[in-house]
Amino acid sequence: MDMRRMSAILLFALVIAGASALPHRTFAATSAQERAALQAQLDQIEKDIANNQGTLSDLQRERTTLERDISILDNKIKTAQLQIKKSDVALSQLKSNISEKQSGILEVDAKVAREQNSLAQLLRRTREIDDLSLAQLALGGSLTDFFQDIDDFEAIQRALGQSFTEMAVLRAELGDRKAALEDKEDEAQKVRTVQVLQKQVVLNDEKQKQSILSATKGQEKTYQQIIADKQKQAAAIRAALFGLRDSAAIPFGTAYGYAKEASAKTGVRPALTLAVLRQETNLGENVGQCLLTNAPNKGDGKGKNTGRAFSKVMKPDRDVDPFIEITAELGINAFLQVVSCPQSTGYGGAMGPAQFIPSTWMLYKGRLASITGQSPPDPWSARTAIFATALLMEDNGANGGTRVAERTAALKYFAGGNWSNPRYASYGDGVMNYAEEYQADIDILEGK
Repeated sequence: MDMRRMSAILLFALVIAGASALPHRTFAATSAQERAALQAQLDQIEKDIANNQGTLSDLQRERTTLERDISILDNKIKTAQLQIKKSDVALSQLKSNISEKQSGILEVDAKVAREQNSLAQLLRRTREIDDLSLAQLALGGSLTDFFQDIDDFEAIQRALGQSFTEMAVLRAELGDRKAALEDKEDEAQKVRTVQVLQKQVVLNDEKQKQSILSATKGQEKTYQQIIADKQKQAAAIRAALFGLRDSAAIPFGTAYGYAKEASAKTGVRPALTLAVLRQETNLGENVGQCLLTNAPNKGDGKGKNTGRAFSKVMKPDRDVDPFIEITAELGINAFLQVVSCPQSTGYGGAMGPAQFIPSTWMLYKGRLASITGQSPPDPWSARTAIFATALLMEDNGANGGTRVAERTAALKYFAGGNWSNPRYASYGDGVMNYAEEYQADIDILEGK
């Protein structure tokens, strides 16, 4: 009887010790210092970007000259390079944050394992005492021992309840930490995406700068003649190809015509709609194309050109069935139609130039059929994709007409509810820069 009592007390002490003395990892001071250094670096970069953008605004107000336009391009290149540096710092911050969250998950996993072990011991001990009859307990020792055993049993039962509570808390904490980790990984993916666009801006502006210098040989008179000639280039502008992600390019004049038509329905400026599609097309050039295979698991796929296996081409419980329904209605083989590939985290599966995921396309399907006259609407049709982009931009507030409203709508198009994250800012800036370029071409087409 004494041995049982000692065993019970020992087990109870073990559980209490396990619940109250769980180790808590404290990160070294150097980690905090590194984070502070990264933040200081990020703050300085943001100041430099703001200064450059102020200089750019001043330059754009000056009279058009060769020197001014080369300075504008130099400023844009420098700003984009700073934004790439900013993305590098942001990714370092996120990497540190993700590492901490992964370590925290490992801690909680270990706590759960310890608590499960203590719980198993408690359950075994409870069964042992339950198996003893009242007579056995009463005849096994003195009356004092008998009541002491009852007290021990009640203590074990209380510890058992406490253990169940602790397990519930730990599992909830584990779920919260995993959700936070997924959020940070998604943010890191979007920052990488923005960085791809920033690098493309640098390349494009460098090419434009070299093209101007090659054509003019640095002579102002020659440059002014080029500008005058450009005013007469409406036919060339109409014929220039407008690239579309995952679809064939169409003449710019045709794309503008569709965007004007969509603008009449949505109030979204044509140049802005075309700018969003160009930004998405630039992404498409860098992230590749994927095909759904549903093998070995639903939602799995492969690279169209590489054959590389991907496990998250499409979210199985959200997008696979809608995608198969969309393609079936259009008479398309679902397993031969390209969609976006997943990046390092998250899912792919976005369709066509407008990059709608299948479940979102289903939400817009009726409205698109109504305003385009195409039923069922086709995500890979240039005209329908332009209407879809304009419709989503309208829902995001782009028809407000101001630069702020348009830029905010573009950021929402990219990041949804997280649009205000400063790490995504250059996506919105890129769209607005493209919108300015297209507006200049549109003004020539309209004879302005």
